[in-house]
Amino acid sequence: MKTMSTAAAVAAGAALALALAGCTTIENARGRIVKAPARCPDQTVDIYFEPQSAEVTPEGRAVIAAAANGAQGCAVRRVEVLGLADAAGAPEANLELSKRRAQSVTAALAGAGLPPAEFRVSAGGQAGSVTAGGQAAPLRRRVDVVLHLAPR
Repeated sequence: MKTMSTAAAVAAGAALALALAGCTTIENARGRIVKAPARCPDQTVDIYFEPQSAEVTPEGRAVIAAAANGAQGCAVRRVEVLGLADAAGAPEANLELSKRRAQSVTAALAGAGLPPAEFRVSAGGQAGSVTAGGQAAPLRRRVDVVLHLAPR
């Protein structure tokens, strides 16, 4: 009787080992088939400003620091910075203000430890700051930033 129990235990152990080995093989194959999500997805952030100001606020600096921190360990292929302004004031002055905002954010990004990158800085002024119905868009007092990232 004892021999039969030992043989059954050995057979059960062998069956369990084969089953576990099969699971490992399936997991390994799955890992080769299923593509892992990108570790370095592009990031888009908006930095908002006070009316008629190009000074980055403490909240804006926190957003910039978080974006720079999120880019660590990644290759930064390109950074797009677009300064915008609302409709208050003359169009020429708003274009100049949006340029200064873009420059302020670019300097803050560089100072926040963002890895070296190609910067594309532009300004939109007040273009698009009034809706078709004549409503002002106050949230245009901002700089849009897109960090184009890639794994190293």
